[in-house]
Amino acid sequence: MIGSALIVQLASCLTPRKGPQKLYNNVVTSKQSFDAIIVPGIPFNNGGWDSVMKARVIWAWVLYKNGITRNVIFSGSAVYSPYKESVIMGLYAQQLGIPRERIFYDTVARHSTENVYFSYLVAKQNGFKSLALATDPFQSFMLKGFLSKRFGTPIQRLPFVVDTLKIYNYLNPSINPESAKVHNFESIVEKESYIKRFMGTLGKGIDWQQYKDGRVEAL
Repeated sequence: MIGSALIVQLASCLTPRKGPQKLYNNVVTSKQSFDAIIVPGIPFNNGGWDSVMKARVIWAWVLYKNGITRNVIFSGSAVYSPYKESVIMGLYAQQLGIPRERIFYDTVARHSTENVYFSYLVAKQNGFKSLALATDPFQSFMLKGFLSKRFGTPIQRLPFVVDTLKIYNYLNPSINPESAKVHNFESIVEKESYIKRFMGTLGKGIDWQQYKDGRVEAL
């Protein structure tokens, strides 16, 4: 698992600083909006959100309040800590002001590729026709190829804009995480070898053979 500080550093190194702003500006200029955005999870440790989870959730809220998305799909199981990442993020999102009925969950995914895959299935189940991936610039960059190869309906990238998030840095809602807690929890580190976890990040745990040409059909 990549630490939060390292994610921020890698985002700065691998993603042009102006890239996320350009992607967002293109959406605004074209008056584009999405049925839903996909927001991948990150472990909930020490009783509070870390900087990366905070950034992802607040960015989801910004996109919702600005009319860029009508719904939010939070994705993530209890992987490294005994809390379902998606449910934790949903609790924070509700405190920020996203209505409960506009929040959907994938509680199965354990890796970033699975975050996208299972959220895509949630979108299909709910009749959503347009999707964007809303996460940090580094993860967005790393998933770029995966988004273009595996899905019948294109998934647009909308990584968070760091300068925009700075405005909302004061936000720090509190939640009761008990509804997200998994009892008798066992970390993925205890269940799977490093190699198996690495293969999971590449999407090897997904049964692509059930789809024609290895692509999930269009929404």
